[in-house]
Amino acid sequence: MSDISQRGYANADALVSTDWVAAHLNDPTIRIIESNEDPLLYPSGHIPGAVQVDWTTDLNDPLRRDYLNKAGFEALMSRIGVTNDMTVVFYGDKNNWWACYAFWVFQLFGHSNAKVVDGGRLKWEKENRPLTREVPAYAATAYTAPARDDGRVRAFRDQVLQHVEANLPLVDVRSPDEFSGKLLHMANYPQEGALRGGHIPGAKSVPWARAANPEDGTFKSAEQLRAIYEQEQGLKAGDDIIAYCRIGERSSHTWFVLTHLLGYPKVRNYDGSWTEWGNSVGVPIEK
Repeated sequence: MSDISQRGYANADALVSTDWVAAHLNDPTIRIIESNEDPLLYPSGHIPGAVQVDWTTDLNDPLRRDYLNKAGFEALMSRIGVTNDMTVVFYGDKNNWWACYAFWVFQLFGHSNAKVVDGGRLKWEKENRPLTREVPAYAATAYTAPARDDGRVRAFRDQVLQHVEANLPLVDVRSPDEFSGKLLHMANYPQEGALRGGHIPGAKSVPWARAANPEDGTFKSAEQLRAIYEQEQGLKAGDDIIAYCRIGERSSHTWFVLTHLLGYPKVRNYDGSWTEWGNSVGVPIEK
């Protein structure tokens, strides 16, 4: 189903098609942002006019295990030429893991005028749309951000522990072998980063990729998504839900699905995820 408006989403405006992007390449009110796992993809070719936001160097504090602060976010937005009223449009590799992750970090600073390209980089490439190696230069802006608000969309370890004790819903979006404890990361990745394998007690296993169509990375319809999360797993729109993966990128994809496509009002992403939980002293796990 290609028409996003026909898929029954709670907030269809959070998604845009590749056709929409192609029609807005020269729109001065839009800033297209590529965010990838592989940092070499952007310099090898990107959507014309797109800027790169690197999840490690641009979004994370270099010294603390945390995100950039208000001043850092203002500096980033100024550098990539984004104003407070500009629409930012994210896309990337891995069916938009990192695009959704960047979208989520931007929400910590309240930049809600944000969208994700349905199908991401894969769909753009499959349609043989133009790519360029030319890095755009935009005039610096005077962006003003509020203080970072971690409360609405971010969960911390102690909050997750309270969730476990209260038997509230947790969604583990990793692969089944990571959920069972057989692997510490997806297959074909280094099996490191945590002392123990398994999952947080009581978590439901809903691999992130089930929300995407395998052929082009586009999101499934609201009806298909409700079948996965509600009919299979028993989640409800009013639930207080925490999603997690290994470092928070795959779970931000699921956070986007639950929050924007299904309209769930209280979903948080636990970005510490398994690298924190699997290394923490005194927290319970299940296998």
